[in-house]
Amino acid sequence: MGLVVVLFLLFFSSLGIITLHSSLEKVPSVMGKTADEATKLLEAGGFNVSIQDSVYIDTAAPLAVVRQSPEADATVKQHRTIYLTINRALAPLIDMPDLRGFSFKSAQLYLQSLGLRVGDTSYTADIARNAVKEQLIGEKDVAPGTKINMGSAINLVLGSGVGEDDINVPDLVGMTLSEARLYLSNKNINISTVIPLESISDTANAFVNKQSPVAYTVTAPGQVVANKIRPGQLIDIWIGNTAPPKDTLNAVQ
Repeated sequence: MGLVVVLFLLFFSSLGIITLHSSLEKVPSVMGKTADEATKLLEAGGFNVSIQDSVYIDTAAPLAVVRQSPEADATVKQHRTIYLTINRALAPLIDMPDLRGFSFKSAQLYLQSLGLRVGDTSYTADIARNAVKEQLIGEKDVAPGTKINMGSAINLVLGSGVGEDDINVPDLVGMTLSEARLYLSNKNINISTVIPLESISDTANAFVNKQSPVAYTVTAPGQVVANKIRPGQLIDIWIGNTAPPKDTLNAVQ
């Protein structure tokens, strides 16, 4: 019976040695080190090392450790395997997407999902405000499907919300507000401010008495020049309960 007790005690006293419970180490941080540097440091501390995966992060150094498991300062047994994820030395090639027609925000999110990023932005005259019109690397247009490096900066040319071609300023004087809104919507021009000249109970059926910019400029008696505006620009109007007299003498034909 005494021999059994002795053997029992010897077994449990040696269990710590067998399972290395008494040999615990803190994992050092190897983030940002090269794979070789990280391996030497970890092996010197009694750990095994395995390169588990590789990714590409354009802000990290080539072949640098970007992830380790277990993480730094974790307490583990000696000879535990530390798994490393390494940044690729070369950026992988991906297909350039077609961003034309995307809103700026949608294009930005789409680029991020592909491992690309927005570079510089500029504007061109186009009625589609903040819609992507061109996609560039540097100053060169990049066609959809072109192979480019992941992490590339894509420069975007966006619509300014203002059309490229000049048109005559619409003459809204005498129209009701609802008529003016409908007329302008067909020309992609918006009303900026509606200013009442008096107390008005029915705004929609109130009459436009003045507008800015005006439809035309009188250069001499009986001689007028049509003023210009671009689609996407704005007009201010003043409204009243009665329609003003129409200027037929100087009206632009």
